[in-house]
Amino acid sequence: MKTMEIPVIDTTVKTNSSIAENFSLTGGGLLHWLLVRLGFAGDERSLVARRALLAVLITWLPLLVFSSMDLWAFGHQVKIQFFRDFAVNVRFLIALPILIFAEGGIDKRWRLIVLEFLRSNLVADADVPVFEALLKKSEHLRDRILPEFLAFVVAFLPSLFVKTELLMSDSSNWHATGSGAGQLTFAGWWFNFVSAPIFRFLLLRWIWRLCLATLLLRSVAKMKLYLVATHTDKAAGLGFLSQGAKAFSPIVFACGTVIAAQVANSIAYQGATLSSMKFPMLAYGVLAITILVAPLLVVTPLLVKVKKEALLEYGALVTIHNQQFDQKWIQKGQSHDEVILGHPDPSSLIDLGSSFSVIRKMGIIPIDQHTLVSLARVAALPMVPIVVFSTPVEDLITLVIRMLG
Repeated sequence: MKTMEIPVIDTTVKTNSSIAENFSLTGGGLLHWLLVRLGFAGDERSLVARRALLAVLITWLPLLVFSSMDLWAFGHQVKIQFFRDFAVNVRFLIALPILIFAEGGIDKRWRLIVLEFLRSNLVADADVPVFEALLKKSEHLRDRILPEFLAFVVAFLPSLFVKTELLMSDSSNWHATGSGAGQLTFAGWWFNFVSAPIFRFLLLRWIWRLCLATLLLRSVAKMKLYLVATHTDKAAGLGFLSQGAKAFSPIVFACGTVIAAQVANSIAYQGATLSSMKFPMLAYGVLAITILVAPLLVVTPLLVKVKKEALLEYGALVTIHNQQFDQKWIQKGQSHDEVILGHPDPSSLIDLGSSFSVIRKMGIIPIDQHTLVSLARVAALPMVPIVVFSTPVEDLITLVIRMLG
């Protein structure tokens, strides 16, 4: 019996594109230019840690010093002392460093996504120069000063109109003298015009990077990609793009900690209840997932086209194959000496039917359920301490017993 030779697939394909191998989504821009001049730019852990420490020293430490000078960092002079303000401490000691530390991981993940287009032969060799031109265009947009300058302006504008932190205007706090939004203290001034704008700017900078990723995917989707509707990722081979959304999970977590801290302030000092704050927490989770999934919608028209054409083409192929099978085995057109047992015809019938089923189940957004659950988990994780500490112990014990029972 002649054995069938199984073709060997080379899974270690090397790309010949130095542009793709050195692509960076997060480098460049006004802030990067400034960090280069100051000697703080770089992917080394020590440099990243220095950037995070510098950000904390600029945003949080002066607030501590100024509020301590006014004796409002602790004590009973005001209702919300600096050390008891969950929002300000979480924002600048937890969320802000995460926004900085996340840069390396997100940059590496998106570089792998760019390389995957070449490694999986989605982009033909003849189209590599076009693909590289799109990468260069994306990096050119990334390096422009205007977007980050506008982001800084937008980040600073709220400081001109809001004198105190959200959910704190009705309580005496370290931000202002008197009750609510009175005259700003030194700490309140620094928070309003330095610390808060820096945090907003870094957040807006990440939104700009997400926009860059969206524009890049939209441009690549217009190329002639070699997509196969029967791909088992049920996204015609573009399933790896879901990792791009997942890469931004640290940003979702960082923002979630700020929301959770604001909710904690509201419950602790404004008389709010966990039940009354459910909507903001749920709204944040939905909004965060929507923002991360939205960039993947740019490839939806392409996937719709691929699926529609594949359903027609494979549908015709399945019909012809089924007709031939029916004529040979059902309509008794086969030779009397042929037996169906062990014959390859039924196997090919099943294989072709399975391929058609994969096409029918193919999605039009390259994201799977596991990624969605992962994003939802990251968005919800910062809310867990709020739920635990706001729920009476006896209620928690009762809930655990019921779950175990």
